[in-house]
Amino acid sequence: MGRLAASLSQFVKPLKLADFLPYRLSVLANRVSSQLASAYSTRFDISIAEWRVIAVLGECAAVSADFVCAKTEMDKVTVSRAVAKLLKKRYVTRRFTRHDRRQSQLSLAAAGRALYADIVPLARRYEAALIVNLSTAARLELDDSLAQLQVQVAALSQRGF
Repeated sequence: MGRLAASLSQFVKPLKLADFLPYRLSVLANRVSSQLASAYSTRFDISIAEWRVIAVLGECAAVSADFVCAKTEMDKVTVSRAVAKLLKKRYVTRRFTRHDRRQSQLSLAAAGRALYADIVPLARRYEAALIVNLSTAARLELDDSLAQLQVQVAALSQRGF
């Protein structure tokens, strides 16, 4: 250990990343997304961002790109690129509003609905395999804990943390 590190450890308790919750959540989320992305990419030739747009449109028909951004926590550029690819692949349709051509509503096209119907069972199988070793009580506790963390993250964001 260098002198600076040794002197810092006198004043600051070292942060062990393997035990740091934000790091653990990030690594886990990245691994889950990577595994799913590999399955989506290999079988359906779509990216994570494209799948997330499709998933939102499968749940909520005729929504704006801003709504997709808010629902997925993806930035506007990522959503815009994903939508452009999905439009080109004819999985998504866009209808512009009459009074303002800058505003539009996105929906799944017939091919997008078929793709959604193919991917949802895969996603559900992955989720089931992911939580197979959790008891029903542990699953409920995990759901509750994640909901509480989401509420706390929103509260910290409002306080400007």
